[in-house]
This record gives sequence, structure tokens and C-alpha cells, in this order.
Amino acid sequence: MFGREVFLDSLMLHGATRIFGNPGTTETPLLDSLADYPGIEYIFHLHEGIAVGSANFYAQASGKTAVVNMHVAPGLGNAIGMMYGAMKNCSPLIVTAGAQDTRVRLRDPLLGHDLVAMAEPVTKWSVQVEHADEMGPIMRRAFKVANEHPAGPVFVALPINVLEQQTEIGATRAGDLMTSAKADDEALRRLANFIRAGKNVGIVAGDDVVRDGARDALVALSEKIGAGVHKELVCGHFPFPSRHPHFRGRLGADAVGINQALGDYDLVIMIGGSFFEEVWYTDTSPFADDVTLVHLEASAARLGHKYPTTLGILGHIKDALTRLIDLVGDEPIYQQRCDALVSQHETAQEKSKERFESLKDLSPMTPARAMFELSKAVPDDAVIAEEAVTSVQDVHDNFDVGGTTTFYGCRGGGIGQAMAGCVGTAVAHPDQMVLGITGDGSSMYSIQSLWTAAHHSLNVLFVILANREYRVLKHNTDQYRRRFNVPSNKPYVYMDLKPELGFCEMAAGMGVPGRQISDPTEIAEAVAEAMATEGPYLLELVIQGLET
Repeated sequence: MFGREVFLDSLMLHGATRIFGNPGTTETPLLDSLADYPGIEYIFHLHEGIAVGSANFYAQASGKTAVVNMHVAPGLGNAIGMMYGAMKNCSPLIVTAGAQDTRVRLRDPLLGHDLVAMAEPVTKWSVQVEHADEMGPIMRRAFKVANEHPAGPVFVALPINVLEQQTEIGATRAGDLMTSAKADDEALRRLANFIRAGKNVGIVAGDDVVRDGARDALVALSEKIGAGVHKELVCGHFPFPSRHPHFRGRLGADAVGINQALGDYDLVIMIGGSFFEEVWYTDTSPFADDVTLVHLEASAARLGHKYPTTLGILGHIKDALTRLIDLVGDEPIYQQRCDALVSQHETAQEKSKERFESLKDLSPMTPARAMFELSKAVPDDAVIAEEAVTSVQDVHDNFDVGGTTTFYGCRGGGIGQAMAGCVGTAVAHPDQMVLGITGDGSSMYSIQSLWTAAHHSLNVLFVILANREYRVLKHNTDQYRRRFNVPSNKPYVYMDLKPELGFCEMAAGMGVPGRQISDPTEIAEAVAEAMATEGPYLLELVIQGLET
């Protein structure tokens, strides 16, 4: 059998039925073989970075290992930024690139380079298949490593001549590897004692709460013991319902902001994440000085990694939380905590409502008004792929994120991920509307995603929040000047998107109908039009910028 056949057999054996790719010459053996593998669908992209961004969200949305195929050194270079995002998102990816014939490597061929070295910093394992005899064993190990907790991308370089070599070694699987650890009984009893003794208990929940199927268990624990639940500044999954009265919102961008949220807790339980990803340095602790800090995690490497921890517990999160609910018993203080959280939630909701009413008729519309109208217009089962950046809180406030609304986000901070991610999300959710919410600046990093959505007739409503600026950079400029004591009344430099971008025109050029909306009362009509249109649709919502 040929090396290319072993590669494709490996995909089928591991349940990978799609390849997200941008084709090139060294990939010709694989593309030419796909006709013999009708069980594998090729998702066609116009840029390598978009293929990886799409695969990243597909892996999150489907729970499967995503496979990406791209072209030689420039193609891999195009993809590195999105591979970084997939790494931070802990997405199980097999990223491949066709490589030049190994027999000409000493002649410095066109498009040739050390692909393994290029990919290594943003992958869990980076390797080149040197002979067809290695194809089966390497692919078996690649799928294993990509899925070991915490999951992430693996890179495999595929020289064109190796794909055409003969081998007797076929595709194999590592087997059914039962890697979930059960949390220690004594450790959970200690945590239950901490909960009973604590005056004020807070929980910080990460993406792995969702990956481990533990969100309902977390809600049940929070409701029983009266714990406020916070999420990270950015997240790939939403670990707790945004409308729940115990939800205390997302944490800040530095230790001072995190401390403002967590500093009143004498017990903080961190669950399912690497905690924390700060943007700015401060010399403040995120926690109270005398805090009891507990970390529940499925990866031993994360326990006690960043902060001195009172107790680190290794184990499957859903199982541990379910057992913990029984261990904590019933205490009078639990109801007192619950009542306090409900009171705080009601006060915050009232203030938010008052602010919304005072600003809802402004023109251009506020992001809050845009999301309010959008949430009323889309189907209840719409799936959100979000990169709203400076408008993210308005998304959380207006949709039942983590509750009835399925949500996927992007980690790592590199922009442009969600525009591509909409494609992968729609492939994973073919029977639901995917609502891709992103900013105008972010969307331009991966605008070719529109073509792929049209090519595959995907059910995506692309929502571009057009404030016609890099608003987050303006906020960060203000932060920089304040933090480094730089007095300035200078204007923001190179942060306005002028001339204005014509998103509807760009979409039309790639086969996607669209509509620009300045009046929020027209959003419902535009959404209805989108729902009546087969395939993707683009909605550009003109919203306030920083100066307006």
C-alpha cells in the first residue's frame, strides 16, 4: 500500500471524517486519493490560517479530533497564528503540511524549509514522516498525543515522495485508553470541610468544566453551597449559565482586577483551567492574603503551577463535583450565601437595565442595543461563535450563554479566529443557525471565510459589529499611558478603519448576500431575511465607536 493510503486509512480509523485544507502541489497525492475515500469530506479554504481556525472551532464543537492539510513552508507560516489559538484553546488537531521531496532537500528546493522546527513552538509534538513505514505509527501517536490532557495541536510533515512510497505497515489505533483519574476521597472530604468552614466561597470555572460534561454538576454545587461563580477573561466554552443569579461575571485583565472580584472570598475553588491569563503586570495577588486556595484539575501539571495552593486535586471534574455535592452536607450558612448572591444579582440587573434604557436610543446604536435586538430575532437554538472583543459583555448579557445558548469562543488573544471558526462550528452543527459575532477589525484577518461558507452552503449568519476602529487598541492605549505614567492628550494613531470597509460588497464578491443596518429596529427583519436565505448571510451592524 502507498503512504498516502495509510494516512487516509488512519483518519478513517480514528473517526476523522473531514479534512480542513488549502490545497497545494505537495498535497496532490492526498487530494487525488480522496475520490477513493467517500467517507472523508474536504472543507475547502482559501487561506491556511482560516483552515486551522475553522478546524479549531470544529474540534471544540464536535468533540472530535480535527485534521488540517496545508502547503509547504509559506502555507505553514500563514497558519502559525491560528495554530497558537488552537493550542491555547486546547483543541485536538492534527495539522499536516505537504513537504518537498526529501531527495532534493540538500539542494534547497523552492518552498523548502524545516517545517518541523517552524511548527514546534505551537504544537505538542512536531514530526516529519521520513518513510512510508513510519506513516501508520506516527499517525497513531499523533492522535494519541493530540488528545492527551490538556489536548492540543500536533504537526506532521508529509513529504510528497513519502506519500508515494510503498509499505506493508498499515494504520492502527492506540486503543481505548482510559485516562480519566478519579479524585481522591480524602482530598474531596478536605475540600468539603473547607466549604463548611468558609464564610464566603467563590469558584473560578474554566473550559474543562464543559469538556468534562460538568456544567450541570457545577450549577448544582453552586446552588447547594451558595458559591459565586466566575469565568476567565477569555474562554473557549462557557462554564456556567450567564443568566444564573450565582454567576458573577468574567474576571479582569490583571491581578488587581481579579482581586476586585475574588479578594472578598476566604475560600476560592479553581476548576478546570490553567488560571489566570493576565494582560497587564501588577504586583498584587489575585487573592486575599489568608485565602484557602483549592484547584481541581484533570492535569497534574497545572496543579500549583502558578500560585501556592492549599490543596490540589487531580481527577475527572464531573465525577469529583458530583461526589462533592454529597459530601458537603447541609449547613445554615449555605442558604445565607445563596440569598446574598440573589440580592447582588438583582441589584446588578436593575442597574444594567437602567443604563440600557438611558442609552438605547442613541445613534449609532450601542453594542448593547444591537445584541438586544439580535437576541430577540434569532432562533432559540442558535449557536454562537464569538469574538466580539470590546462588546463581549453585551453578548453575555443578552443571550443565555452557557444555558440554552451553545457557545464557542477563542483563546490566546489573536484576532480573526471567530470568522474562520464560524465555518468549523457550522460543519459541526449542520442543523442549527450559527451566529458568528465579530468586530470589523477582527473579521478582516480572515474575511475569506465567507467564500468557504458559500462554497459549502453553510448555515452561518455572520454578524459584523462595525465601529470602524480598532477599539480595543484605543482602550489599551489608555491603559498603557496610565500604567506607565505617560501623560498624553495625543490622538490615537493608526487605529481608525478609514476608508470605511464595505462588508456587504466584499460578501457579495464571495457569494454571500448581506445587509448593512444602522437602525436597530431593522435587525429583526434582516434576520428573518437571512433565515429565509439558503446558505450564509452577512449582517453589518453599525455601532458606536469610542469617540461617539
